[in-house]
Amino acid sequence: MREMFAALVKLSRPAHWPKNVFVLAPLVFAQLLHVPSAVARTLVAFVCFCAASSVVYIFNDYLDRDLDRRHPVKKLRPLAAGTVSPTAALVFATVLVVALVLGASRLGSGFMTVIFSYLALNALYSLGLKRVVILDVMIVSLGFVLRVLGGGAAISVEISAWLLLCTIFLALFLAFSKRRHELMLLADEASTQRLVLSHYNADFLDQMINVVTASTVVSYALYSVAPETVARFETGFLLYTIPFVLFGIFRYLYLIYQAPERINPTEAVVRDLPSILNIAFWGCAVIGIIYFA
Repeated sequence: MREMFAALVKLSRPAHWPKNVFVLAPLVFAQLLHVPSAVARTLVAFVCFCAASSVVYIFNDYLDRDLDRRHPVKKLRPLAAGTVSPTAALVFATVLVVALVLGASRLGSGFMTVIFSYLALNALYSLGLKRVVILDVMIVSLGFVLRVLGGGAAISVEISAWLLLCTIFLALFLAFSKRRHELMLLADEASTQRLVLSHYNADFLDQMINVVTASTVVSYALYSVAPETVARFETGFLLYTIPFVLFGIFRYLYLIYQAPERINPTEAVVRDLPSILNIAFWGCAVIGIIYFA
């Protein structure tokens, strides 16, 4: 029983749950951290997206279990390794969906629309859109945007265009970086493991990463000094958080190019102490400036 439970936890990929912190952005930037009801609703939204992302991973692993057995890392996943049966995986996914519906229903129709749009989009991705070059990366990126929209819907706040713009570019940066990591890891077998990789090469991905890296930094910098931002927070000090953003992006690029690991880049970041500390310092700085400056 204990082994099965451990396998189901691994199947749900909790290492990827930190991606759902994007749900918290509207709460922070709407200056509602001091409102208990808003915090509670945001935490429920975060848990719902953790459950939703786990359902997506289970569904994708179920479809790709035979292909994953030939992958140097993915062969260790529970379905590919045989530690969880396909039937058990589907039952577990169903339980998560039921829990998700119960949680999402407490946050209103707006949130339910967003999170089920997230599930539908990822189902289409798993069923075939992941094989369409460029579109595959854009769909992954849209998932992050939906997380932000879901966080806003949960507490009934309007998401600023600046926040969406920063999210889009950051998500594209993460997605293109992941594709490059996969391409380098799998080398000559890349196209057999993920069909869309046959349409990518390192030079093209490097160009895309350069574009979205610059776009991410510039959009955040412009947001931090925009007149509406200064007026809303009554301070221009957000400008001084740019070094944290620069370090975070440069450190991520370092992990990809100079210290590549076999694990997913996102998992590498949550294990990298400088990255963890930088994110913590950025968060503290943003909260201090927005709420106390």
